[in-house]
Amino acid sequence: LNSYEIIQILRQIDCSNPSGMRDKAIIALIFASGLRVSELCSLNRDKVNMKERQFSVLGKGKKLRICYFNELAEESLKNYLDTRKDNFSPLFINYSSNMKNENLDDEKRRLSRKSIADMVRKYARLAGILKRVVPHTLRHSFATHFLVHGADLRTVQELLGHSSITSTQIYTHVTNERLKEQYKKFSD
Repeated sequence: LNSYEIIQILRQIDCSNPSGMRDKAIIALIFASGLRVSELCSLNRDKVNMKERQFSVLGKGKKLRICYFNELAEESLKNYLDTRKDNFSPLFINYSSNMKNENLDDEKRRLSRKSIADMVRKYARLAGILKRVVPHTLRHSFATHFLVHGADLRTVQELLGHSSITSTQIYTHVTNERLKEQYKKFSD
């Protein structure tokens, strides 16, 4: 997805309620940080440093990595957290009616991977985006965005938490297209 499509998705979210504010924060955070959906699901409030705009996650292979986020994600997260009147540790909680039970423990209140995937698909469909959009699409969009804007492959590898550069090289087709465009511009 390009930046315009991400903005179109975010515009579909009704932020007049806590679940809408949560959904906007989720989409903004994945696109801003390149999180895997499993990392997002397991993220706790106490791991997020709003002042530094960063948090740590335990990624694949139980590797700890620092993730960063931008102003849009910061604002969306702040707005969402301001609606929270609870002390539950998960950063993103489920608001469905079966979650109203006060005796549920923190882990049962955590959003599932499936609910996040359904939510992302719903907003992409509302935005009129015809291609298949899942949370991993946002992660891919994050990586592509960084490479197109001049980040090197090693930086993107670190930001994504890939243990091998080969996993990150799938994104080089985008930079190759950009190089080809630049070449054509200056070779004629």
